[in-house]
Amino acid sequence: MRPFQRYLVAGLLVWVPAGITFLILKLVVDLMDQTLLLLPEHYRPEYLLGFRIPGLGIVLTVLVVFLTGMLAANLVGRRLLRVWDATVQRIPLVRSIYGGAKSFTEVILGDTGQSFKQVVLIEYPRKGLYSIGFLTATELAEVQARTSEDVVCVFVPTTPNPTSGFILLVPRQDVVYLDMDVEAAVKMVVSLGVVVPQWDAAKAAELARARPAP
Repeated sequence: MRPFQRYLVAGLLVWVPAGITFLILKLVVDLMDQTLLLLPEHYRPEYLLGFRIPGLGIVLTVLVVFLTGMLAANLVGRRLLRVWDATVQRIPLVRSIYGGAKSFTEVILGDTGQSFKQVVLIEYPRKGLYSIGFLTATELAEVQARTSEDVVCVFVPTTPNPTSGFILLVPRQDVVYLDMDVEAAVKMVVSLGVVVPQWDAAKAAELARARPAP
């Protein structure tokens, strides 16, 4: 049974990632194809061509997002966005969801700051155990004043779902900055630590020489 088991596992290693990738891509394509419903019925591709072409919604989605960005980048668009934000902030339940989603999007996609752009290592959940985290904020005025320490905000993701985790306020001197990028760190978290990013051997040797002898 060992050869059978080995071949079965080898086949699963081929088909499971391929199947998951296909399902996710199909979900994204089908979701974006829903934007075609914004077009009048007589202008929809299936009406003009007589058949449906999967993926055309992606083109329309990119076009709508691009045109929205052009509008939001000019003076008139910024004024309209301020009016829209002010209107949404008056709706009790919607303002909480919208405000949180907007803040998260600005942090992830914004060019300012180092949020989610620096992978760090901290001793958590206790001294001697290390966890991978993402630096999210460095200017914590009130926290730094009340604790009399120079602390930074670190998000420690959970495994295998990196979208949930813990917010920890860590003294800056206790944070170890890593060379790996965010994508590599997320892969390591999702894979339960199986996918470990490669590191330059020269840097490893240099750190080993600089480390004090026990």
